[in-house]
Amino acid sequence: MIQKTINGKTPQFGSNCFFAENSAVLGDVIMGDHCSVWFSAVLRGDVNYIRMGNKVNVQDGAVIHGTYKKHPTTIGNNVSIAHNATVHGCTIKDNVLIGMNAVILDAVIIESNSIIAAGAVVTKGTLVESGSIYAGIPAKKVKDISADLVSGEIERIADSYIKYAGWYKE
Repeated sequence: MIQKTINGKTPQFGSNCFFAENSAVLGDVIMGDHCSVWFSAVLRGDVNYIRMGNKVNVQDGAVIHGTYKKHPTTIGNNVSIAHNATVHGCTIKDNVLIGMNAVILDAVIIESNSIIAAGAVVTKGTLVESGSIYAGIPAKKVKDISADLVSGEIERIADSYIKYAGWYKE
């Protein structure tokens, strides 16, 4: 992992975290326990802070950043940020799945128990309702989430990434 102190701020990590060799975690980043940052993922806490809860996985090629003096990025617990997603200056609450190649822009709030579909673009200032799936460009609500999707997809993926990270620690 590439780790750098920026403007006197050094990344801080909880216990049992995994970082791929070519991931980058820079500046004002604080993450909880059981997190993973995968190959070519970048968490750039240089212009604003990034806060992540427990059981967050940032998959291959994803980018997390903020907006200078305006929008930090806050991510709750049990969140999966899939391959090549961009998460920028927003708030993501607990139990959320961000699909592959999705883009989450400044001042977005994603409420708990939600899914952002692959390829969706969630435009600036959007409020994603709890218990819903948003898809498209621009992203709009397409349906409500069933309890099966919360446990069968959101929780399953977050738990799976803890298992996958264990393979790399052996």
